[in-house]
Amino acid sequence: MNSNHRIVVLGAGYTGMFTAIRLAHRTRRTGTEITLVNPSSRFVERLRMHQIAAGQELADHRISDLLAGTGVTFVQGTATAIDPEARRATIDGHLSLRYDTLVYALGSWTDAGNVPGADVYAFTLNSPEIAGRFAARAAELARSGGTVTVCGGGLTGIEAATELAEAHPGLNVTLISTEDPGAMMGDKARAYLRRALDRLGITVTSGVRVARVLADAVQLTDGRTIRSDACLWTTGVKVSPLATDSKIATDDRGLILTDATLRSVSHPDIHAVGDAASVRMTWGQLHGSCQSGLPTAQYTADTIARLVRGKSVKPFRFGYFHQPLSLGRRDAVIQFTKADFTPVRWHLTGRAAVMYKELVSGSPLMTYRYSKHMNMTTFVSKGATAFCQSGAASLISRPCNSRGD
Repeated sequence: MNSNHRIVVLGAGYTGMFTAIRLAHRTRRTGTEITLVNPSSRFVERLRMHQIAAGQELADHRISDLLAGTGVTFVQGTATAIDPEARRATIDGHLSLRYDTLVYALGSWTDAGNVPGADVYAFTLNSPEIAGRFAARAAELARSGGTVTVCGGGLTGIEAATELAEAHPGLNVTLISTEDPGAMMGDKARAYLRRALDRLGITVTSGVRVARVLADAVQLTDGRTIRSDACLWTTGVKVSPLATDSKIATDDRGLILTDATLRSVSHPDIHAVGDAASVRMTWGQLHGSCQSGLPTAQYTADTIARLVRGKSVKPFRFGYFHQPLSLGRRDAVIQFTKADFTPVRWHLTGRAAVMYKELVSGSPLMTYRYSKHMNMTTFVSKGATAFCQSGAASLISRPCNSRGD
């Protein structure tokens, strides 16, 4: 057994938090020292950011409170450098943390820099503060009959558009997407989604890209200009350049290249989880989502605990289970899927779907709470694939942008 083993976890989003708490429980008798680093002292529920954008108040969860009783040391700061040869992480340019094992959980966030004007005039859901400013603007526009454009027809964009339309009936909401909303769903679930968009009065402009965002409009690639008193940008993903800058092997997006055990192919003492990891299964590449992110965190915590004890580990295996989508506070649609995220015939709608989605959104905090005292299982291995269990631990699927803020 390797006593006094130093573990540093960078990032306290969904995956980093779960990794640290589960590791603390799994290594509590080994003398392991665990340090969790995050820029903010607040834990951000990114699955609920669209609710903040619609003006709802969410609970304020503090990282220190979530870690209470675990023995994990919390350091508030930003990782500015990693020296993988010296096994040292630098925080805020001056604090040096030595490690024997590093967990890279810096996640991802919405990239508004690829379309001219988006980074200047558009809001994002990258932090509660930005979402809160957008909420204030949306409320103001609702009183005057203004127009809000939501750019991006993925799950996040759909949830934001429906939440806004429901909360502000006086607001004109336009959803702009390169594909039809719900294109990843089955026919019946997609039809239900379209009826919900119509019921909420949301204008859908699909099959076109945004060419430029202006102060009062959005220009499309087909030459059209759509009025936009406020633009919410929900498409495009970027990650921290820290891994690439630190000479850790990454793909062309900056995600850490991992082996079958989610360890860096260039530096095996570095484990990557969630949106920061490039993970490939037999059926294809994992996409950035909490449904896959929490299982990578669970697996990595268990793997490190076994390695500390000198035990062998098995490869990570995972398959998707569902696509849960809220349509405001009173409606939802859940599309169940194959392991590769393609839809199957089963889906859930209405009140049952609302309850299901609420379980999804609240499950991480429940997982953290119970993981202090027991080994909460977010997924179970079945042959070549692992699936989310039916309990509250990890019924999550849409991209969560798991970086802590």
